[in-house]
Amino acid sequence: MDSIDKFYMMHAIKLAKLGIFTTTPNPNVGCIIVNNKKIVGKGYHLKAGQTHAEINALKMAGQYAKGATVYITLEPCNYKNLTPSCCKALVDAKIKRLVVASKDPNPKVNGKGLKFLKTQGIKITNHILSKKAKSINYGFFKRMKTGIPWIQLKLASSLDGKIALFNGNSKWISSIIARKDVQILRAKSTAILSTSKTILQDNSTFLVKWSKLYNQIKKIYPKKLFRQPIRIILDRLNTIKPNNNIILSPGKIILVKSKYTFENWPNYVEQIIIPEINNYFNLKNLFKTLGNRGINSLLIEAGSILSGSLINYNLIDELIIYLSPKLLGNMSLSLCNIHKFTNIINVPHFYFTKIKRLGSDLKLILKPIK
Repeated sequence: MDSIDKFYMMHAIKLAKLGIFTTTPNPNVGCIIVNNKKIVGKGYHLKAGQTHAEINALKMAGQYAKGATVYITLEPCNYKNLTPSCCKALVDAKIKRLVVASKDPNPKVNGKGLKFLKTQGIKITNHILSKKAKSINYGFFKRMKTGIPWIQLKLASSLDGKIALFNGNSKWISSIIARKDVQILRAKSTAILSTSKTILQDNSTFLVKWSKLYNQIKKIYPKKLFRQPIRIILDRLNTIKPNNNIILSPGKIILVKSKYTFENWPNYVEQIIIPEINNYFNLKNLFKTLGNRGINSLLIEAGSILSGSLINYNLIDELIIYLSPKLLGNMSLSLCNIHKFTNIINVPHFYFTKIKRLGSDLKLILKPIK
């Protein structure tokens, strides 16, 4: 039965991935219903407030859900919130067995759904392809367990570890294909964070360009569902003004400040106050604040100072480097400003999780050894 369960769970995981651009702050969930060795229902969660994966699959299965086995990538909810309880729907459909990849880390659910279904006579099989299912919900799982988003630091670098020339010019270190990949990375993120210095220097808007996404992505992510990630700007010295390019580009913006500034901000701009430590924002406090706002995944695109601080204090979960086969020279700006070390044992250690070629560049994905 284990190999059969894995086969159908892989189908459910593939379905769950169809929601990776739209479900935030909810997790990505897929569901398959099997009766008499045939798939009779399929469903996935598309967007917060809309029906969950189980409900969509049950609608498709109809009367064939009775006596069926249901495969779902995350434990069903057992409470009514924006949508009705999925556990009740499964009981009402008279399913026979439920196969789940992992428990829901949300304290409101966390095992309660499975416990309820057991009391209703439904057979439960848990932890089928759990690791694979969790990998599409790193942010949701981390936020539910720690209150902090999944934090990715993205950098573009030359072969000699430089991010810009001595005069600050960095356009373009990476190739067109690599920059297109960054659009996908941004589209998947709940929020993007940068500093006012980086934004003003590059005159960036940090908007995702739907037109730049690949056609196969546009098919599963139509423009009518398109959402812009929340843009978060660290502006300790209050250098961002209402007439800056990024502010003139509509979409939710959070300005992180030491004190409020009373300027004519558009209604989509919010200011939040974060305390400072040694003339710098308390980043742990900031990430906790963002987690409380339902931000599952945070993509950070910034210069060497912030990047160095994040690495120095071991605050990132994933490091993404787009490595270009160019040499920028000794006078150019380094990848990140980290502490000085006298022993190699003490330097930050990472391990590669993925290496992919993108045009002339390499995309390196690493995780810190904590």
